Amino acid sequence: MNLQLTGHHLEITPALREYVVSKLGKISNHFDHVIDVKVTMSVEKLAQKVEATLHVPGNDLHAACQDENMYSAIDMLTDKLDRQVVKHKEKHADHHKANGGVKHQQLD
Repeated sequence: MNLQLTGHHLEITPALREYVVSKLGKISNHFDHVIDVKVTMSVEKLAQKVEATLHVPGNDLHAACQDENMYSAIDMLTDKLDRQVVKHKEKHADHHKANGGVKHQQLD
């Protein structure tokens, strides 16, 4: 998973970088086919904004959050992305039965 962090009117400290990496690691536990992630952090007056775009095979998932605290905005963002990744995974899962339908199973 490639990670690109960008700060807009904000310097990304090593602590922020490590926090984002640890939180986004939870997403890869649910779905390990994430190609790359682009995260943009910005500050506008008192609002701390975080936006992220996940590139997964067949789709791009985007989420944005805003809060007074950057760390809580990152938490909310990862929760949103996690829900989107789980929904994407369920949509593209194979829903066929392993042994076929009832008429194809052997009777004892």
